[in-house]
Amino acid sequence: MGKWKAAVMLTSLVFTLAACGSTDETKDAGNAEAEATPKTVEITDAHGKIEVPVNPEKVVALDNRTFETLAEWDVELAAAPVGLMPAESPYVKDEDIVDVGMHFEPNLEAIAGVDPDVVIVGQRFADYYEDIKKLVPEAAVIDLNIELPEDSGTPGEILVQGLEDTTLTLGQIFDKNEEAKDMVADLDQSIEDAKTAYDGKATIMSVIVSGGDIGFSAPISGRVFGPMYDIFGWVPALEVEKKSGDHQGDEVSVEAIAESNPDWLFVLDRDAPLGDAEGAVPAEDVIDNALALQKTTAVTKDQIVYAPKDTYLNESIQTYSEFFESVAAALAK
Repeated sequence: MGKWKAAVMLTSLVFTLAACGSTDETKDAGNAEAEATPKTVEITDAHGKIEVPVNPEKVVALDNRTFETLAEWDVELAAAPVGLMPAESPYVKDEDIVDVGMHFEPNLEAIAGVDPDVVIVGQRFADYYEDIKKLVPEAAVIDLNIELPEDSGTPGEILVQGLEDTTLTLGQIFDKNEEAKDMVADLDQSIEDAKTAYDGKATIMSVIVSGGDIGFSAPISGRVFGPMYDIFGWVPALEVEKKSGDHQGDEVSVEAIAESNPDWLFVLDRDAPLGDAEGAVPAEDVIDNALALQKTTAVTKDQIVYAPKDTYLNESIQTYSEFFESVAAALAK
């Protein structure tokens, strides 16, 4: 091979290697740029579709259904209504979290002060959605308080769908899709277990204890327990004409509750997660000291199930799964 041909081949090889190197460098630069660009996901909230950054850095959470889930996923919060969190929540002891106050007198400016990427609205703070959007126009403000139309399902179905949709949406935002699916599966299993354990005949009475008083949580409409009558087909021990979803339960005399002679008593302690609330008495003590109840089947047979103590503040998917499993275990005995 002549010197001229050898020179041409060598030059061609150099250009080829240079081109390959240039291509690899371009790919690396492209990958780095792609990694540097924040990823987003489109979710559906109460107001439609919205683009939300995945794994946002500055998160404000106001929906009490989300606190336990976010804590389990080690999501750091920039701001939150600390007073709406159970004392056991790890967020309560986190001094870096800015407290936005309670929903009846919130400090919304505190939200703007942390310059959030995402604000999760819902439940007690849903009414402040528009105000928050104006305060933080650059943030993705999502409202998980989706009100489904009545024809979309029964009260029980709507409750379950709300819990599951909220959890799956959080999974998309925080890149915890598998974990979210596992939580949904746990809820579904707990529902199935509680359905299987119930004989379809035992009468159920659900009550809310607050300030030492016993309130009636009516079937279907009652706070926390109401939709469960629909989910599990519970036979109510007592039906009343005037009923509501009041957070302290409806005013029905303890004597009327006793006269209904429930086979089972399900109890929510409203004061337990509120700390040293004025007039608070542990629900167990209130039930034990209610003389009118002592001859009921539920009390004589010790067929009483208490909701997790933080339920009033912590209405997470984990809370419901835990309670449903405790109901299943009790009914199966």
